[in-house]
Amino acid sequence: MSASPYVVDVTAENFNEVVMEGSQRQPVLLDFWADWCQPCKTLGPILEKLAEEYRGAFIVAKVNCDVEQALAMQVGVQSLPTVLLVKDGQPADQFMGALPEGEVRAFLDKHVEQPQADPMEQAKELLAAGDAAGAIAYLRAARTQQPDNHEVVIELARALMQTGAQDEAEKLVEDLPEPARSDERARGIKARRAFAERAQALPGAAELERRVAADPADGEASIGLAVHRVVAGEADSAMDLLLTVFQKDRERVTEAREMLLEIFNILGPDHPSARRYRQRMFQLLY
Repeated sequence: MSASPYVVDVTAENFNEVVMEGSQRQPVLLDFWADWCQPCKTLGPILEKLAEEYRGAFIVAKVNCDVEQALAMQVGVQSLPTVLLVKDGQPADQFMGALPEGEVRAFLDKHVEQPQADPMEQAKELLAAGDAAGAIAYLRAARTQQPDNHEVVIELARALMQTGAQDEAEKLVEDLPEPARSDERARGIKARRAFAERAQALPGAAELERRVAADPADGEASIGLAVHRVVAGEADSAMDLLLTVFQKDRERVTEAREMLLEIFNILGPDHPSARRYRQRMFQLLY
């Protein structure tokens, strides 16, 4: 039996409940199959995959014809696999044989409305790929749909921060209730402001760049330049500088490590750069 809520094993006992009554609520795709049928083993996973993708827009009702021979005969199945679409208690369409996925999709799209993609999931994919700017529109849409979802607000604030919209990001975080405001990603947004304040007390970025170019072992200059790079939104460059401190200025390793942890919080735990540089940091430390 499948673990999916959208895939159900059908017998003569539950046929009326699952198919006849169930099809009044959503289309039911009856899949007549058998263990010995090789095309059935090709088609079955396609149907189950699409049921998950459509998130309940239809149900796959699987009938094992070796066990439910009488039911298959009653429906009039003559070859396997046979797929019958039932809507409102009535057969609406059918096909026989193991169609490729594209043809199965075309069959479904004639009868089933595909659900809209979840904007939050789309945004997370873009954030994981490092495309914060592309994620913002999806996150704003998700916030409109779920105004009380703190996860959406935090992800939106994080994306805004990465594109330079620091003030809006901070306002979103400030308006969150506890404990959401204490989330490590929310704290990371506040940390960005701390970097900006720290940069004001440092020499300019150009001067620090000259010092690092003249002496790569100048850990003080490297750490100061890393602060400027964070403020400029160049997190990867900042983390490269800090990892150089690990190798060339052992007296400042603790300071560099603490700053790296702050940058990881700013980026968020799932950001690809945070994962990559965290691993590099551990390798250098241990």
